[in-house]
Amino acid sequence: MVLFAKVAEAGSFSAAARAVDQTPSAISRQIKQLEDLLSVRLLTRTGRGVSLTEDGTQFYQKCRAVSDEVDEARALLSEMSDHPTGRLRVVCTVAFGKSQLIPLLPTFAERFPDVDMSLTLTDKIMNLSFDGADLAIRFSEQVLEQSVISRKLADNQRILVASPKYLAKRKAPLVMDDLVHHCCLRLSTVLSWNEWIPKGAHREFEANSADAVYHATLAGMGIARLSTFLVNHDLASGRLIRVIPEYEQRESKIVLSYAERQNLPPKIRTFIDFMVDAMGPVPPWELVRAGQSRLAG
Repeated sequence: MVLFAKVAEAGSFSAAARAVDQTPSAISRQIKQLEDLLSVRLLTRTGRGVSLTEDGTQFYQKCRAVSDEVDEARALLSEMSDHPTGRLRVVCTVAFGKSQLIPLLPTFAERFPDVDMSLTLTDKIMNLSFDGADLAIRFSEQVLEQSVISRKLADNQRILVASPKYLAKRKAPLVMDDLVHHCCLRLSTVLSWNEWIPKGAHREFEANSADAVYHATLAGMGIARLSTFLVNHDLASGRLIRVIPEYEQRESKIVLSYAERQNLPPKIRTFIDFMVDAMGPVPPWELVRAGQSRLAG
């Protein structure tokens, strides 16, 4: 129908062929197929080109409208490829979402005002294929799906910390075996993340998210293993103190996961680029520690 409209406007098969980069014979064959399908003669072939029959004139008006719709659809897709739009559904771990992601969102919203953000914060292991998210920011050990792509945003270093209030009551541990005499704050949802706690240690508090453990640590409830993205500002200000400095866990990565696709929607591609740029070669929380070290030197 679009091709018929172009022939009607061009007045000949050869002129229409040049416009769509086909041969005149190919154009003529397709118009003949259309006429056979409709059982109606649309064009009269003349020595100078073609002219519309009465039925063809009526049919052309509808085909012209279809052609305009196709052109508008193509223009829309072209615009979308450069202009992200639509609802972006992001899942993120609670602690990273509150401390690192949410502070970045006003900048993202300002740059891309036509993208609507839907954010879910959870420490549960989620499956992108079944939970309806476009992207997930989580730890590498939480990625269980085989059909997703995971892009590293930063290393996730975990260290042991406690508040001055807690350490004022108990002697600071010097080695890992000393932790048996301390309140070690646990995660109730991911038991493997409690492997640092020695058997027999006091267990007076546990929570279902690292964010809750973090706030319990600030409140003076015990010693916790927490990510540096969560505690570096508190270490710099003195609200938390690192204990057993020789201990650290570096196997984990902070990754951005998304479903494997050949053509990512602009809203997803844009958010990926934004987050990679925001984390930079050195993530923001490590810059805090670097600044602290320079001041100490």
